[in-house]
Amino acid sequence: MRMPTPISKAELNILSYINDHHPVTVREVAEHFAQTNEYARTTVLTLMERLRGKGHLVREQVKGLHHYAPAIPKDDLQQSLVRDFVSRALGGSVSPFVAFLTQEAHVSDEELDDLKRLVAELEKQRKEG
Repeated sequence: MRMPTPISKAELNILSYINDHHPVTVREVAEHFAQTNEYARTTVLTLMERLRGKGHLVREQVKGLHHYAPAIPKDDLQQSLVRDFVSRALGGSVSPFVAFLTQEAHVSDEELDDLKRLVAELEKQRKEG
C-alpha cells in the first residue's frame, strides 16, 4: 500500500508515536511530546489533523472525544517510507543502502539473520521467475 503524500519529520514523529500507542487522543499525544519539549499542544493538533488530511490517520469520536489511529498498519507504513526513500533519495537503487549497512551501520546478530533470510527469499524469487 502506498502512502498518499510525503510526510515531514515532525509528522513522522507524531505518526510513529500514534502507531505504537493507538487509539489515542490529542491530549495523550500532546502530553507525551510536552515531556520531551518537542511540540506544544496546538502543534500536535495541527500535525495530527494534517496527517488525517493526508490519509495517514483516521479519527473516531468516542464519548465526545476524538480518538486517532493509523490508517495503515505499521509494517505497511515502514515499507512505504523505505520505498519512497529509495525512490527519491537513492534513485531507485538499493546499492547505496546496502553499502551503508556494511560500512557504517551497527547491525545486530538478529538483524543480520533477518537480512540473510531476506536475501535467501530474494534469490528464491529470482529462480522462480
